[in-house]
Amino acid sequence: MSALTASSRTAPFLAAYDALLARWPVPVEALTVRTAHGTTRINACGPHDGRPLVLLHGGGATSTTWSANAAPWAAAGHRVLAVDLIGDPGRSIHDGAALDGVPGLLGWLDAVLDELGVPRADFCGHSYGAWIALEYALHAPARTGRLALLDPTRCFAGFRPGYLLRALPLFLPGRTPDRARAYLDWETRGGHGLDADWRELYALGYADFPASRVVTGPQPTPERLRTLTAPVLTLLAAHSRAHDPARVADAARRALPSAEVAVIPDVTHHDLPMAGAPEVNRRLLDFLSAD
Repeated sequence: MSALTASSRTAPFLAAYDALLARWPVPVEALTVRTAHGTTRINACGPHDGRPLVLLHGGGATSTTWSANAAPWAAAGHRVLAVDLIGDPGRSIHDGAALDGVPGLLGWLDAVLDELGVPRADFCGHSYGAWIALEYALHAPARTGRLALLDPTRCFAGFRPGYLLRALPLFLPGRTPDRARAYLDWETRGGHGLDADWRELYALGYADFPASRVVTGPQPTPERLRTLTAPVLTLLAAHSRAHDPARVADAARRALPSAEVAVIPDVTHHDLPMAGAPEVNRRLLDFLSAD
């Protein structure tokens, strides 16, 4: 675990983060809560008495990745709570206890919800954030309403080996913004579906942010998935290079026969929340209003 303080973060990263958040087309409340692991930043919008919707971003993406989604979800009456994962690039500060594996990660999210006064919420996660959301739903079914998984990784199938090889340089010494830009541009086939300012923030985060070791775990077994009680929506990126979307869709349908599974055309793993926003926003709102 890296002890993080505000002074250890680079000014360009923080400036890029704040500038991107200022562009959100909805007023944002910057909330912070303290847990045993450090300070967690939550970018909140929507009515205070709205049904809580917790957003968990992918690795390195920060909660600013939801810029094309938060406004319509808030306008529909949801209290949107976009969390910066602790230990990841963002404005959360991991200066407390180590997460100590998956139980610690889930305990951190328990503590965040406790501090926010949220006894139960719907969850939407993208990529690594989808894996966290699924694990949390299995860990705390009484606190989980509906569960939306956007191009989830390690939930129903593994990564493509070629994707892992492309991502490896992001975790090796001597990281530079250019490495992160090249990786994003490869996965998104040129980066055309990405917000240019978000792409730069991502690159700065991977190059300069003193992040903690990523907490991950095994793919949930079919036996564990059968215990899931939350209704599930899984949206996959048709051109994802992280995994084979058709294989993941088949695996998700086998594991959760009652789940809603769809493949969104013309989008990749990283640009799904942005380039796929019209379809993603519509499908998520329909899903959340189903009960």
